[in-house]
Amino acid sequence: MDDSRLAVEGPHLAAAHTGSPVFPGWRWAAVALAFPIAGLIGWTVGGHVDAVGAALIGGALTGAGLGAAEWLAAKDMFGQWPVWVGASAVGYGVGLAAGAALVGYETDLGSLAAMGAVSGVVLGAAQGLALVRQGSTRLGMAWGLAMPVLLAAGWSITTLGGIDVDKQFTVFGAFGAITFMVLSGLLLARFMPDEDQAEAR
Repeated sequence: MDDSRLAVEGPHLAAAHTGSPVFPGWRWAAVALAFPIAGLIGWTVGGHVDAVGAALIGGALTGAGLGAAEWLAAKDMFGQWPVWVGASAVGYGVGLAAGAALVGYETDLGSLAAMGAVSGVVLGAAQGLALVRQGSTRLGMAWGLAMPVLLAAGWSITTLGGIDVDKQFTVFGAFGAITFMVLSGLLLARFMPDEDQAEAR
């Protein structure tokens, strides 16, 4: 790989490689487990997502927990942990507050999909900017663009799966968490350097 490309893309994230694995490794599966844990903490502390303050507090705690799980599962991809976890907390807190307020804190399928898309835009922008500023431009752009789709899908699948979304949780449940973990893992694998791919297996 030439040096000019490394300078642009960063030492760990130069590009997707031919022959990349389909999934980044077993550790990424832990991201799905982080959703109920981080969500329960955020919901318990912040309360039902029925006001801006509750969404900000609960969303920030949930985002921090999810960001920490992502960093632990693929820390070579996400740079310095305080930057990644901080971006995740701020991005999801602000995004959830904006998205929930936009839909009037409703919990029907369309409202939750829209809330997920809005929160994903803000979260993706925060996390994507963190990656770009740490030298991972291509992953940052792809990750930022994927978040609105993944969060909207997560809320939609959770709602269709019969989870009690009327309790106004800070994040979606198991069906959505597994969907997010699989799809984000497929994306992340495309940007893993060869040495990280080997370690993840």
